[in-house]
Amino acid sequence: MKNQKKAYVFAMLAVLLWSTVSTAFKISLKQLDFMQLLFIGTLVSIVITFTAIVFSGKLKLIKQNTSKDYLKSALVALLNPFGYYLVLFKAYSILPAQIAQPLNYTWPVVLVLLSAPFLKQKLSLKVFIALIISFLGIIIISTQGNIQSLKIDSPWGVFLAVFSSLFWAIFWLLNVKDKRNELVKLFLNFSFALVYEIVVIFMFSDFSFEFNNSLFAAVYVGFFELGITFIVWLNALKYTETTDKISNLIFLSPVLALFFIHFILDEQIFYTTFIGLVLILFSVYIVNKKRKVKHN
Repeated sequence: MKNQKKAYVFAMLAVLLWSTVSTAFKISLKQLDFMQLLFIGTLVSIVITFTAIVFSGKLKLIKQNTSKDYLKSALVALLNPFGYYLVLFKAYSILPAQIAQPLNYTWPVVLVLLSAPFLKQKLSLKVFIALIISFLGIIIISTQGNIQSLKIDSPWGVFLAVFSSLFWAIFWLLNVKDKRNELVKLFLNFSFALVYEIVVIFMFSDFSFEFNNSLFAAVYVGFFELGITFIVWLNALKYTETTDKISNLIFLSPVLALFFIHFILDEQIFYTTFIGLVLILFSVYIVNKKRKVKHN
């Protein structure tokens, strides 16, 4: 199989797996709180990333980290996975999956906005147009089918789902400047985040877990949201000729996710969810148009 075909296979597999995780979030949160879900997912991810590091012969790269590198990982871990997923899982505990999931996809627009101060990039008119379109999509999704009244149900949950995109965008901008191996960075981030999560659970939750569907779903989240799928995506990037050939495939994920949400969670999908999602994805298309990044 040619390299580009391999890239498409890995990319589509990653998209398919990522499209299932919003359903797994909701199943997990039936009998776990959002802090417990993050703890279990992080624990599983640490095992997966460490195993991948060992089998790929990159264990020595961990030892090569300096004190400054470890401090950097400890600080970045506060943003992601700790802060990002804590806020996102709390949003999922409040909102229907079909609402929280598309709202989280506002991060590419937020990323472009933050690129101005972080990467010294100029903001064009199309970015502000995309922001307005994205905001309109957020409002429409938030009405949960009551678009005539423009009443936003669960405003706190909506705020958290959108706010989580800020954590992810800042993390992405910091991470792109860190030239260490991606797997090693991921492993260290999750390791430091686990420490933060243990403290939070001791303070606000508990470590009592039962063997039920929620626990199994949390393990699934650790495997496919926080662990294996990231490795699959790295392989897609490894084989692709240019990143733009596969990067847009990511945005199939929220559309596919609605099918899993409907048929597994039995959520009746609001027409406003479709309209809002189309607007958000269109805003992402606007900010990404003509931005082709060569893959080295």
